[in-house]
Amino acid sequence: MKQVRPLTITNAKLVTPAGTATGALRCADGLILALGSDVRAGDGDEIVDARGKLLAPGLVDLGVFAVDKPAFHFGGITRAALMPDQSPPLDLPSRVGFIAKSGKPDLWVHPLAAATRGLEGRELAELALMQEAGAKAVATGRRWIADSGVMLRLLQYAAMLGLVVVTHAEDGALVGEAAATAGEIATRLGLPAAPAEAEALAIARDIALAELAGARLHIRQVTTAKGFALVREAKARGAKVTCGITPAHFLLSDLATADFRTFMRLSPPLRCEADRQAALAAIGDGTVDVIASGHDPRGPEDKRLPFADAAPGMAGAETLLAMVLGLVRDGVIGTERAFDLTARNPARLLGVPAGELAAGLEADLALIDADAPWIIDRRKMEATADNTPFDRQGAQGKVIGLWKGGVRLGA
Repeated sequence: MKQVRPLTITNAKLVTPAGTATGALRCADGLILALGSDVRAGDGDEIVDARGKLLAPGLVDLGVFAVDKPAFHFGGITRAALMPDQSPPLDLPSRVGFIAKSGKPDLWVHPLAAATRGLEGRELAELALMQEAGAKAVATGRRWIADSGVMLRLLQYAAMLGLVVVTHAEDGALVGEAAATAGEIATRLGLPAAPAEAEALAIARDIALAELAGARLHIRQVTTAKGFALVREAKARGAKVTCGITPAHFLLSDLATADFRTFMRLSPPLRCEADRQAALAAIGDGTVDVIASGHDPRGPEDKRLPFADAAPGMAGAETLLAMVLGLVRDGVIGTERAFDLTARNPARLLGVPAGELAAGLEADLALIDADAPWIIDRRKMEATADNTPFDRQGAQGKVIGLWKGGVRLGA
């Protein structure tokens, strides 16, 4: 799907890393040509009047578990980095190559290569071959690699290839089959629980090994105050460490599990209120680099079970943008930082030429009405499953136009 004629979007609030300014953006042949207050449409251009709405880069969702195009398009996501936890796992070049082509023509899908064969944490997979097949990073999947020797070799191999390692930060021996974070709420509910320190222990080891290997490490979800402190300290030392979080973990605490609703069964589990506040502080001070949806749609067969037996996961693609814009309205971050977290930073981690409104980059664009009110209703969701923890919650911010490589989607 190629752009047939140049496109100029006028009268827009252009969101760039430097801030937000009124102007126009022109693109052709799938690339952004120019943007700013002095940009004018050329002869024969398709012209779209933004009517003063936000024009931002299409979101780059780092670490989804399913390719769900309607949900992604609703949420302004033009690129999704797919976790290797598929059936079968993405541990062979042929599987990675297939996934890399699977989203075309209306979605970029960037596969993350399985770190180990079968995601079992024992034998390294063929990372170089999978990189050649289209893998943009390597990931440990839903689990932490317990063997420190294997993890060190993985980091050394990835560093040699220039790939970032995306890791899950929970010490598996401590977590076991836990469904909640140890504390008052889990005790009152009688849920199997693990200490929040399982996250900090995993982060501390992985950072130490990454520094030893000289590798880039991205901790996909950090959710505790101790975890954020470790990342903050590592960055201050100059370590090549980044981290992410999902909206559920900065908007909800373990109090949300009090009615045993399995849509609140997540991995990592929801934390205490103090950790939630620490997450907001980490987003505000720059410790957090990426906010991702954690999109993991689960059907009734996985969720209509006792809380401890239900599969963790949430359908998050449709609500990601609105939840992050909520941080802007609350004064936690500015508009430009919101799109650094959801587009620019994940694009840089993956090494793809997108995620930012800048000349020469891919024309993946989202026109957004940041003030549009709507009610999140699981019965009306575009996702393949409706397991959102935000059901019936009010939200603001909707995508009113989406372009991939200069071609409008859904038009």
